[in-house]
This record gives sequence, C-alpha cells and structure tokens, in this order.
Amino acid sequence: METQGGAGQVGSIGDWATCAADPGYRAAVLDLLGALAYGELSAFERLADDAKLAPGLADKAALARMASAEFQHYQLLHDRLVEIGADPTEAMTPFVEPLESFHRVTAPSDWLEGLVKAFVGDSIATDFYREVAVRLDDDTRDLVLRVMSDTGHAQFAVDKVRQAIEQEPRVGGRLALWGRRLMGEALGQAQRVVAERDALSNLLVGGAQVRGFDLVEVGKMFNRITEAHTKRMSALGLSS
Repeated sequence: METQGGAGQVGSIGDWATCAADPGYRAAVLDLLGALAYGELSAFERLADDAKLAPGLADKAALARMASAEFQHYQLLHDRLVEIGADPTEAMTPFVEPLESFHRVTAPSDWLEGLVKAFVGDSIATDFYREVAVRLDDDTRDLVLRVMSDTGHAQFAVDKVRQAIEQEPRVGGRLALWGRRLMGEALGQAQRVVAERDALSNLLVGGAQVRGFDLVEVGKMFNRITEAHTKRMSALGLSS
C-alpha cells in the first residue's frame, strides 16, 4: 500500500492486539482515532449547514446524503474507540479547539466558498490519514482507510465549481485566493496538533519505535500534502 503523497510502502506491523502492548503506540492510535472521529463529526455538521445554502433541491439532497455518510464514518470510529476500551469523548476533546479554530477563521461567505472549503479540507485530511495509515496495525489501518473512503463530495465540488467558473470566469480568481488561504490555515493547525501530541508525532515520522519529534520528517510529509493540494486545485480549475 502506498500513500497518495508518496510516503512509500511499509509492510504489516501486526494486528492491534500485538501492537497495542506498546503504550506509546496505543496512545498514538487513540489520538489518531480521536482526531479522525471529531473530524468526521464536524464534517457532518458542516455539510448539513452547507445543504441549507444549496441553490436547488437536487444540490440540497446531494449534500444531505454526504452528511449522512460522514456521520456513519463517525459512528464507526466511535464504536471502535469503545471496543478498545477508550472513551470517545475523551479521545476527541484535544482536537476540538484546533478544528473549531480553523472553522472560525475560514467561515465561507457563500455557497461556492463552502464547496471549495469542504473540498480542500477533505483532501488534506485524506492525504494526512493515508500518510499515517502505512504505519498502523492491520486492524486500525483498515478502519482508517474505510472511513476515508470518498463520499462523493470531491467530484460534486469539482463539478459545481468548474460550472460556476465557466458561467462567470471572474469567480475563479476569488476562489483561487480562497483555496490558498484555506490550505495555509489547515496546514498551520495540523502542524500545531502534531507538534503538541508526542505519541502522534512519533508515529508520523516512522512508527512507534521512533522517539522524539523530527521536524524534518514531518516537514517532508506536509510538503507531499501540499503537492497533492496543488494538483487538486488544478482539477477545480483554480491555480494554487
């Protein structure tokens, strides 16, 4: 398995029962699942809000279906945290403020900005978790990849944004600037979270056996995510 950003291939490190015997690894996975669970819950809320702004019934229904899929992903993570003896609320709590801070400073002003925001945010999250997935035990990796499966929102956003630019080319410049701002804010928050969560940062730079925050390795990971973002912005018809 290879991450989209080119992190490379890593063989199986074993199942959850074996790997969780390492307290550092267990702490990292609880952080990972907690961050992902709150991200999915937040995505559900944002898509439900975006549905209210949709210009037509078909768009409203499409976003409502996507919101439902995000909530189902959240439920899978919630149930897994309970299964491995963790409190889902406790696991999610450290990630509430960073994500809500991101949403506060990136509130979209209209329907199109909301679509670009969801597209950029989902893409960054997908790349980030796939970077981590190659370093996970088989059980956790399978869950993460299942939860990160596409709900259809990416193509929906691409189609709607490209259509809007075709109808009004000047929209493209504004949305390109918006996309750059979103990327900067998202990476800033993600880097802050990684730096503050020691177990998670250890996992990111090479697995539970690595000790100490390696800024160079984390920087390489975020560079790969940035490169993937540039390609996706082109798919939207926007410069990055």
